[in-house]
Amino acid sequence: MVTVKKHKLTEITVVGEDDTGLIANVTSLLFERGINIEDLDQAVREGVFRMTMHVDTSEMVCTEEKLREDADELGEELGVDIQVRFPAERETQTMAVLVTKESHCLEAIFESWANGDLGADVSVVIGNHPDLRPLAEKYDVPFHDIGDEKGNPDEDHLLDLLQEYEVDLVVLARYMRILSPDVVFRYENRIINVHPSLLPAFPGASAYMQAIEEGVRIAGVTAHYVTTDLDQGPIITQRAFNVPDDASEEDLQRIGQPLEAEALIEAIKLHLNDAVSVHRGRTTLRDDLDTDDVQLGSPEVLDDANPDRPIDGLGEIVANQGGEESEADD
Repeated sequence: MVTVKKHKLTEITVVGEDDTGLIANVTSLLFERGINIEDLDQAVREGVFRMTMHVDTSEMVCTEEKLREDADELGEELGVDIQVRFPAERETQTMAVLVTKESHCLEAIFESWANGDLGADVSVVIGNHPDLRPLAEKYDVPFHDIGDEKGNPDEDHLLDLLQEYEVDLVVLARYMRILSPDVVFRYENRIINVHPSLLPAFPGASAYMQAIEEGVRIAGVTAHYVTTDLDQGPIITQRAFNVPDDASEEDLQRIGQPLEAEALIEAIKLHLNDAVSVHRGRTTLRDDLDTDDVQLGSPEVLDDANPDRPIDGLGEIVANQGGEESEADD
């Protein structure tokens, strides 16, 4: 199990309709209570404003409960939702797993959880179809179907469930719907998805079929953080495999699905242990992390199989060495 020192910053997220004065009002609230802003990031997508701050509340002049009350009152006044997440006091974090019909990733998550290897509790499974309810019931985990007859999800219901179960991490275990900015902005860098391609190649639907149609020799899978740009979020882990001649989509699914589960589990563990951070759209591992048991990409044995020469400049070095030897012989 990867273990590193946890950061002790409080996360504050503001989501709502874009309007002037939002940032000033929120930052003033924090300043007046002796709270120092360590990091601030904002974005607007499809008319939805999002601001995420990481703040130091160790010397604030009010209680945690009072800060939440004041934030709620300011949110109502401004017409936005303000969420305050203090550093986790419980040892085990909680996960919500979103699913559609494919079971392999959910099954892998449950197995890792049952073996005590996951580092979090699976508190709820949420689907846009009811197909995987029996699997959730097997592990005695609540299942909620938020989809209509066509599988269109009720995202208001989704947000209510995520808040009800006090979710620390949202995992998309082959959840075949695009999350709106209203959801993504509230859980920025806390939603992990697995996609059946080596992103950024072949985003969107039917990635394995895209690989076949493009004739690639190497395909793969990617676990990444979810952003408002489809399949373009920061990459955490990847796995690769060879594409057999005349392979069908079903062939690639059979090869890729175990790797999807493996890459997703690895990414979940890295996130839960605060081992990975995001900066300017790229993930990095913590400096104090023991990486012996971490596999971000292909196995190291593949590095040994790759040739190490020729490289630029090597031929010139060899030629110069040959010339010096010839002159010495003369």
